[in-house]
Amino acid sequence: AGEDIPASWMDKLAEQGRLGQKTQAGVYKYEEGSRKPIPDPEVEQLIEQFRKEQGITPREITDQEILERCVYVMINEGAKILEEGIADRPLDIDIVWIYGYGFPAYRGGPMFWADQEGLDTILSAVKKYQDTVGGEQWEPAALLEKLVAEGRKFADL
Repeated sequence: AGEDIPASWMDKLAEQGRLGQKTQAGVYKYEEGSRKPIPDPEVEQLIEQFRKEQGITPREITDQEILERCVYVMINEGAKILEEGIADRPLDIDIVWIYGYGFPAYRGGPMFWADQEGLDTILSAVKKYQDTVGGEQWEPAALLEKLVAEGRKFADL
């Protein structure tokens, strides 16, 4: 509120009337009657210009980093939900994610999966992203820290 935040490259697309498939142009172009996205050099140029203006240097992002930034933050938030008493058990969170959001059932839900992955591994990555990315979502949950310190798992709760 009240901050001067520059328009993002996506805002500029909207200003140009590039609203996606309904206008046959958005982040991608679309041919008449097709839903197949076609890369658009104009958008790539717009993104490159935005990067330069913002001082952003593109970098390679590994599959592992994508996994960590999507799933580990979910697990950290799940631990906060347990701390706050919003959910009684880790299983409650797993059920919501499996049946409500389509988390792969064969993984057992994010909290079950976290136990298999290793809570120490997850906590370490959460702390790394707290330092490098920042944001409240990367503040390590006290419950996660406690479980790691005690050598316990979510399944022990």
